[in-house]
Amino acid sequence: MLERKYLLPSLRYIVLVAVSLFMAGPILTAFLGSIRTTGEFLAQPFGLPVSGIHWENYTTILQSPTFWRALGNSAYITIATTLLVVTLASMLALVFARIRFTGRSFLFNILTLGLLFPLVVAILPVFIQIRQFGLLDNVWGVILPLTTFGMPGAVVILRGFFRAIPNELEDAAYIDGCSTFSFFLYILLPLARPAIAAVATLQVIYSWNEFLLPLIVLNDPNRWPLPLGMMQFQGQFSTDWALIMAYVMILIVPAIVFYLFTERFIVTGLTGGELKG
Repeated sequence: MLERKYLLPSLRYIVLVAVSLFMAGPILTAFLGSIRTTGEFLAQPFGLPVSGIHWENYTTILQSPTFWRALGNSAYITIATTLLVVTLASMLALVFARIRFTGRSFLFNILTLGLLFPLVVAILPVFIQIRQFGLLDNVWGVILPLTTFGMPGAVVILRGFFRAIPNELEDAAYIDGCSTFSFFLYILLPLARPAIAAVATLQVIYSWNEFLLPLIVLNDPNRWPLPLGMMQFQGQFSTDWALIMAYVMILIVPAIVFYLFTERFIVTGLTGGELKG
């Protein structure tokens, strides 16, 4: 019995460490490739630097105007998408959580079907619609579909928080003269800060790393976000893998740092921790 008591936790930790190392493998490979030459990387992808650490791979990218232009494009797409998702999803969640009308459950179920169809599955009809609206080669042709496909999950998270707020609080607000919008703005949103932070965090990471949609929509390299910027290091006959690995590290480090600082908001937002009790 005593052996089982200590064996199960030890086995659990071993599995977690193994999974963590497996998931960190691509990041470690990218980092090792970013501080070596392309020849060293091709000869031994998982090896250590032979001729010293080549930090010039990073300085070459950071000194490129193309990189900073792509950074601005990524920031614009990410901020605009996140603001739209948080604003629209919070208002839609209010309707599904606090306002009763015929067909509410049916419409909410239709909305949640969006969780079953990721953007990559619907890329062809999305492209046709973007072309019909004249948004090809326009960053809003990226922002609007990202907002649309981010809405179902955001509404589901926020609706759960809004429904957990006691009805007595809403009745008291109405007695004090609050309108529905005032109750939403001054009571619901402050109480739902963990859920809003979780929605915003997930949307930032999703929008920052999106590759396929900008690739399909944006033809002008001046409008490319960071995930597409690495293609500038790929020529017709050769590819500078060292610079690409450095570019990948610069791309993923902000997302990792942002996630580490906001992880607690995601956990709290998805579990409804601050509304319990």
